[in-house]
Amino acid sequence: MTAHRDPTAPEPTTTHGDRAAGAPTTTVAAPNAAGTRRRVPRTDVLLADPAIARRVADLGRDLVKATVTEMQQRCRDGAIAPESVPAAVLDALPPRAATGRPVVNATGVLLHTNLGRAPLSAAARAAVAASCGTGDLELDLRTGRRGVRGAGTLAALRAAVPVAQAALVVNNNAAAVVLAATALAAGREIVLSRGELVQIGDGFRLPDLLASTGARLHEVGTTNWTSAEDYRAAVGPDAGLIVKLHRSNFTISGFTAEAGIGELAGLGVPVLADLGSGLLVPHPLLPDEPDATTALREGADVVCFSADKLLGGPQAGVLLGNAATLDRLRRHPLYRALRADKMTLAALEATLRGPAPPVAAALDADPADRMRRATALAHLLRASGIEAAAERSDGVVGGGSAPGVRLVSGAVRLPTRYGELLRGGDPAVLGRVADDGCLLDVLAVDPADDRLLADAVLAVARCR
Repeated sequence: MTAHRDPTAPEPTTTHGDRAAGAPTTTVAAPNAAGTRRRVPRTDVLLADPAIARRVADLGRDLVKATVTEMQQRCRDGAIAPESVPAAVLDALPPRAATGRPVVNATGVLLHTNLGRAPLSAAARAAVAASCGTGDLELDLRTGRRGVRGAGTLAALRAAVPVAQAALVVNNNAAAVVLAATALAAGREIVLSRGELVQIGDGFRLPDLLASTGARLHEVGTTNWTSAEDYRAAVGPDAGLIVKLHRSNFTISGFTAEAGIGELAGLGVPVLADLGSGLLVPHPLLPDEPDATTALREGADVVCFSADKLLGGPQAGVLLGNAATLDRLRRHPLYRALRADKMTLAALEATLRGPAPPVAAALDADPADRMRRATALAHLLRASGIEAAAERSDGVVGGGSAPGVRLVSGAVRLPTRYGELLRGGDPAVLGRVADDGCLLDVLAVDPADDRLLADAVLAVARCR
């Protein structure tokens, strides 16, 4: 009798273990593979899906189409079912077109350079959004003619530091130093103390930056002792600028001396005071931190500093000083390459005119309140079965500001493993791993985000 095979049944698959020696090997695809491939949703259908189409508006067609292609291939490979492709596309799409992720700063470092330093105030963020379109950046609306670039921002700076006759904004403080040194001393000498030949983060050396302008450095004094007489002896006919650099991330103590700006202002050469951290007026918690108002009153021709440090604004370099010197800088061709953009100018003006930015609010907050916040967070986490304890913490200003100053704060101690878990969470949380634990310091955390911080810990705990 001859057996007849059901034509709808799959072909048998013969393996090495059960075939006769020398017989051919027959390999047949899985029964539904071809059918699955035929059922993969088409690209145009997926892009027309309302939920996916909305993401095209946010992320752009190219990014979304690439994700669609990736999920279609996963479907062909049998990793996901055809009907699951639209949901898989939506799950795989990033929340925003930019790849950078928001991070909760629980390190106890108020100005963390790796986290973008100062967070902007709500007023500054709104100003950035408003400036993204067209505006009166360099237009005088009264006359309809070209106006002063960022006139409102410059006026806000002069109002914040009334002793300054003029202001200028460039894209960061290094740019401010380069512009001043190039415009005032290119091809001539810059006189500065050996005790101020500083190196900051990522191997960046200020003396190298100054030398790159075409000026020659004339170093005076010693590492620990530089007097006004050392500067006086160095100032000759070829001197174009005296630079007073703030030692932003270290201190020198013991047998030391340095000349003040008032002693240098009468030597017949312009004085540039690089203040670094952006303190506009003296602050009681930071008695040794130089400020713009005091430096200008003591006779500096120009002061410069970062706007994204103690000022609490966007990344920018601010120059303040006498009108004639600032006009020389503004008219120099290099200024065109270094000037700030419209969004930076808008954020800076709003920072100066609006409510206190987060950095100022955190700096001025009651230390006892920080400990109360940490205690409440630890209690909430323990109630959910997480090993957590509140403790006193010493935070720092960071960002090359106020070296040696400790800010009393409060932190929640978690097991060490939470350090890595929280960095991979959503939102990401960066704590401080030390002393066999992960510390979540509330110094730089907005009080309104305390619940967000707790939820982030709870989320990673549930996923373990």
